[in-house]
Amino acid sequence: MKVLVINSGSSSIKYQLFEMPQQKVICVGLIERIGLEIGNIHYKSASNDIEEALEIKNHKAGLEKVVDLLLAKKVGVISSTDEIAIVGHRVVHGGSAFTETTLITDEVKNKIEALFSLAPLHNPANLEGVKVAEAIFTKAKQIAVFDTAFHQSIPVKAYKYAIPNKFLEEDKIRLYGFHGTSHKYVSEKAIAYLHKEKSKIITVHLGNGCSITAIENGKSIDHSLGFGPVTGLIMGTRSGDIDHSLIFYLINNLGYDADYVNNMLQKESGMLGLTGHSDLRDIEAAAEKGDENCQLALDMNAYRIKKYIGSYIAAMNGLDAIVFTAGIGENSVLIRKLVCNAMDFFGIELDEAKNDMRAKKLTEIHKETSQVKILVIPTNEELEIAKQSYDLL
Repeated sequence: MKVLVINSGSSSIKYQLFEMPQQKVICVGLIERIGLEIGNIHYKSASNDIEEALEIKNHKAGLEKVVDLLLAKKVGVISSTDEIAIVGHRVVHGGSAFTETTLITDEVKNKIEALFSLAPLHNPANLEGVKVAEAIFTKAKQIAVFDTAFHQSIPVKAYKYAIPNKFLEEDKIRLYGFHGTSHKYVSEKAIAYLHKEKSKIITVHLGNGCSITAIENGKSIDHSLGFGPVTGLIMGTRSGDIDHSLIFYLINNLGYDADYVNNMLQKESGMLGLTGHSDLRDIEAAAEKGDENCQLALDMNAYRIKKYIGSYIAAMNGLDAIVFTAGIGENSVLIRKLVCNAMDFFGIELDEAKNDMRAKKLTEIHKETSQVKILVIPTNEELEIAKQSYDLL
């Protein structure tokens, strides 16, 4: 059975085509810079590796280009769109309506749209991907896998905010959590590696968006992102944790309107606000040349992660392993070093020689004397979506 996975971001589409249940990758690709003057197309199969630059006006145009490549005589891997039995979609926010992988119906689409305000950068793009896929892959079942679903196991003492009860009871305002597909995937890999019946793991997903999860016996019990994907760790353009009284000071005392403040916290803060760069590679390069703002931002970034690690060790009363994953977690030697430095009180000891690499598979980077294992595990959200979509049907 062929399962196509579509991971639509605000300006990108990641996709993979799998043969299930063998989990065989038939092709993989990425459409970037959608809506900009020049976009990028990547497509890779067993016999072809294509990169192309051209304008991609919207997600519909991007998906149509994906289909053209899948069907192309010379480089294609299918002869008809009818060969695709399932299209699995990543949807960022499922709110309280969706707690598990779901077959997409008109009612489901309406509920995803109703959650736009909770994930304005992601849910609209996710729903657009669904609608375009329905029009192209008319014989396929459309399946939604929600980033928030993995965190439904978080207990009420951790997900409830200390505000009047009516806001949870009537308006469902609570911690939902995100990046759940990634945290689930790498935690399962770590649990299999540990060979322990009971486990305490902290997974650290570091990309443009960042989050950290406490996982006990395979279940998420606490997480850094909350009602929306802005809290917690310092991210590429998002602030992470701040004193919320700052918001009211900016509005009431400095005269900024609420829309500006919201946009500033989501798109102009984080590493971008601290350094002028949102790409960590640029920040690390500038820091190496002596840029003090970049050096400080890296220290702040790592310090915030360390604080969460400490609090999650307390919440679980122990720790078996720390897992670094996603673009920065898998590739930044420096961030891993800064996070794990001076953590020996917790039994966390990094081996700098082992750490000096970019992981392509599960890799140990701890000293032999370390009581806590430090692992780098490449995430594969698309495979996790394919597995969950296939299992549902």
